[in-house]
Amino acid sequence: MKTIYYPQDDILEIRLSDKPVAREVSQDWNVNVIYAEDGSVVELVILDAVKAGFIPFEGGDRKAA
Repeated sequence: MKTIYYPQDDILEIRLSDKPVAREVSQDWNVNVIYAEDGSVVELVILDAVKAGFIPFEGGDRKAA
């Protein structure tokens, strides 16, 4: 698992797998779930992560977009 936070845009990416992406589904206005062909979750993308309470968190990389 790898997490990346983009502070300028307040976006948190949580990468769970290196499988190829098959589809992306918006669960809410600020949460996208990315799936592999087999239906497993590849990545979660959370917009407004600080406002939604996902930040601060332990671990991961902080990168500028």
